[in-house]
Amino acid sequence: MNPVFIRGAGAVSPAGWGLTALRQTLQERKAVPANEVSQPNWPHPLRVRNVPRPAARPAFITHPRLRRSSPIAQYAVGAALEALGNDAQNAAAGSFRLGIIFCAMAGCVTYSRRFYDEILKDPATASPLLFPETVFNAPASHLAALLGTRAINYTLVGDPGTFLQGIALAADWLLTDTVDRCLVVGAEELDWLVAEAFHLFDKDTIVGEGAGALYLASEPNGGIPIELKAVTTPRLLSSRQSRAETAKATRAELDLGEETDCLLCDGLQGINRWDADESAAWENWRGGRLSVKTICGEGLMAAAAWQCVTAVDSLNQQKYSGAAVSIVGTNQQAIAAQFGKRIAI
Repeated sequence: MNPVFIRGAGAVSPAGWGLTALRQTLQERKAVPANEVSQPNWPHPLRVRNVPRPAARPAFITHPRLRRSSPIAQYAVGAALEALGNDAQNAAAGSFRLGIIFCAMAGCVTYSRRFYDEILKDPATASPLLFPETVFNAPASHLAALLGTRAINYTLVGDPGTFLQGIALAADWLLTDTVDRCLVVGAEELDWLVAEAFHLFDKDTIVGEGAGALYLASEPNGGIPIELKAVTTPRLLSSRQSRAETAKATRAELDLGEETDCLLCDGLQGINRWDADESAAWENWRGGRLSVKTICGEGLMAAAAWQCVTAVDSLNQQKYSGAAVSIVGTNQQAIAAQFGKRIAI
């Protein structure tokens, strides 16, 4: 099979705007301080990890499609442009067919909450300007308009494991010549609705927001090529297959070789109720390990993207020869991915 390479990566997270901010925060191994968000008619605020304001106003905000856009679209565009680098201009010039796969779980909750709040108060005065930003594929549409690409554009909705399905789909597009290159973006935004939803199940969960992006192609981008080695079979969570069983089966499908020279980016968040099954599956892991959610929060699809971005970045930084991403989703599937350096012979 022809190889698929990672040409670039980008991130927007509670650590800040850009991959450098995420990398530095993860190196410190200190959790990003939580903020408080209020919810109507409830005296106790909820703890969350927001994306901080950028040091300078991003230039892309002036684009007509982004002036009224929701935070999730801005995070997605920020991560995507960083992943593309100079190729963003080439994509706009039509130099290659750039596919886009946008992944989300909660999606555009800020404008959705505002829109339905206005409808409940007075349907006659609910603003139609809010509605376009309530749909799941709004960020992907904005991103395509900004980049000027007319190639295939998908939005995938599911639990965090869906981001790895997006990567597998991107590889399929490349291998079947559907596109020349492909962006896979995972993003989420915060609202009290999301924080409260998790609070109902576990009060210790701290939800985060942001985005991560990988830029894939059939050819490398100079330096030491980073290759997508594998995406495992998605194993659905059901009454016939428990979280523990799916987590173990997913790990067994990977061929990681010498583990001591490999980084595991897992989905643990420091809460035993959610971590126990994945922890058991990887309890004898002998390589390096990073748990992005313990530092940046439960970012849902964005957290899955951060895991992948961190795995790829660790290879670019020459820290490991291989990297694995493990995701035991919130309610849908267990799935994993493997990245590695391609050494010419």
